[in-house]
Amino acid sequence: MKDLFRHKVAGFIEENRLFDANCSVIVALSGGADSVALLRVLLQCGYQCVAAHCNFHLRGDESVRDEEFVRALCREQQVLLEVVHFDTVDYARQNKVSIEMAARELRYRWFDEIRVKHDAQVIAVAHHRDDSVETFLLNLVRGTGINGLTGISVVNGNVVRPLLCVSREDILQYLERLHQPYVTDSTNLVDDYTRNKIRLNILPALAEINPSVSESIAETARRLSDVHAVYSRAMSDSCRRVTLADGSISVPLLLDEVAPQAVLFELLRKYGVNASQLHDILRSMEKGESGRRFYTSAYELLLDRDVLLIRSSQREEQPLVLVQEVITVDDDFCVPRDKDIACLDADSLPQGEVTMRVWRSGDRFVPFGMKGFKKVRDYLRDRKQSLFEKESQRVVCVGDEIVWLVGERTDNRFRVTSNTRRVLKLSVQIPNCGD
Repeated sequence: MKDLFRHKVAGFIEENRLFDANCSVIVALSGGADSVALLRVLLQCGYQCVAAHCNFHLRGDESVRDEEFVRALCREQQVLLEVVHFDTVDYARQNKVSIEMAARELRYRWFDEIRVKHDAQVIAVAHHRDDSVETFLLNLVRGTGINGLTGISVVNGNVVRPLLCVSREDILQYLERLHQPYVTDSTNLVDDYTRNKIRLNILPALAEINPSVSESIAETARRLSDVHAVYSRAMSDSCRRVTLADGSISVPLLLDEVAPQAVLFELLRKYGVNASQLHDILRSMEKGESGRRFYTSAYELLLDRDVLLIRSSQREEQPLVLVQEVITVDDDFCVPRDKDIACLDADSLPQGEVTMRVWRSGDRFVPFGMKGFKKVRDYLRDRKQSLFEKESQRVVCVGDEIVWLVGERTDNRFRVTSNTRRVLKLSVQIPNCGD
């Protein structure tokens, strides 16, 4: 029976090509049943192991007990052991993350350092089939979509999970047959956390309906992994088709996709859009509700005619500096064909200070090449500028007169002619913060 467990794990490692037979493996060793079983079975399979233990100093005497146990186990098994101590609470506070996230970031960063130090191929962690089932249910409850319904991945970069083919019960039976002790984390016995609620409450309830529920969910997750591979390729193609060169989303192209809501979900989930917002955005697209805005914690989304625009809500207005230069010209002077440079007849300009500001309602000017006044609002609309672009559009004024719609057109009244002898050259630059 002991060999059955070993053969199962060894076959899983070979089938998934997790690591080579002659390579070194970093084993994440907490002292709990799962990590102890991982170390013992890899040693039985003949792999060269280096154990790595993290003391997060979160459970008082238990943390000390765990480290002492791990040290004794590694001496007994003649395994090289690396130990690190973390001030997890301080790290979480300084980085404004949860204790759980802090511990995760600290341990995986250190694991990779140890991997490099010992020239190891991979870092082996002890997630098993039941962990993957819990992850499946957790993501199902959170509504993460198909991406979250494949369970825990076998390989994630340099991290591998050789025990995903066995259950928690298989592990406990294996350790019992070896007469191998382990330590128990008391926090795993309390249903304070969501994952523990699933482990201690939800799965036992589901097992009353189907005693093989864990195996069934694990098999479903494996099938969904294949589905996800097909889905990911098709979704990547769809996202590429509906995304325009400037990063905005084409509404007509999106609505022409087979599953617009699914495509929109894939495009927007990284911006923190929830299910309710996703529904509202799609409905607004279908109704053609141009001008509607949607907000997440860090982003602003704008439905502008036939595109969906996205920008950070925490952006700072781009600082710009107006550069002025008066130059004397001769008959050979040529106005630069650059929309970011304006040349005006200096002697035809009104009296007053040269200033730059964001345009306002009621602003008007005579666009270059035209004779009559045109409202800036109408000009920008005709140019099909988005609301985001309109909100940041600047004008240059001399006194009360607009002389340049920055990046667009100068005012025809102050254009350079053959009679011009002095030119006011204007440009807009981003200031160098290092100056």
